[in-house]
Amino acid sequence: MRRLYFLVPDIGTAKAIVDELLLARIEERRIHVLAREGTPMEDLPEAKLSQKSDLVPALERGLAIGGAAGILAGIVAVSFPPAGLVLGGGAILATGLTGAGVGALMSSMIGVDVANSRLKQFQQAIESGKLLMMVDTDKGRVEEIENKIKQHHPEAEVHGTEPTIPSFP
Repeated sequence: MRRLYFLVPDIGTAKAIVDELLLARIEERRIHVLAREGTPMEDLPEAKLSQKSDLVPALERGLAIGGAAGILAGIVAVSFPPAGLVLGGGAILATGLTGAGVGALMSSMIGVDVANSRLKQFQQAIESGKLLMMVDTDKGRVEEIENKIKQHHPEAEVHGTEPTIPSFP
């Protein structure tokens, strides 16, 4: 999957593009529109929290760091068992999983409050009234979708693709 970015000047253009994308068999759940606070979105598919914030990257970092810290704590616990307990490999697994869970939880709570770092380059345009459209599509259809938008809506600014997107948001 690839995420395409388009800046469009108004709601009417965004609606027309959404209609064309739906006719091109892009599911509505794969189309995300982000606008300035207070802009009436009408029936446009609004960007969700996972697109607006750094939730997913924070979750990934927390999972990795928490898991590593948990495994390290498990190794220490097995090497120096508390109060004469005999601990095996299950302790390392349990502490690794616990660390990953706690790390993911804590970092996702922080990531929800942080604006998506990928969208910072579009912030000024969004504040000036433009709408940002994010379209998730198969990598084989990227050029087709970009050409369709350029051909029918020259006022839309194509801002390239994000090479990989998480598959679950």
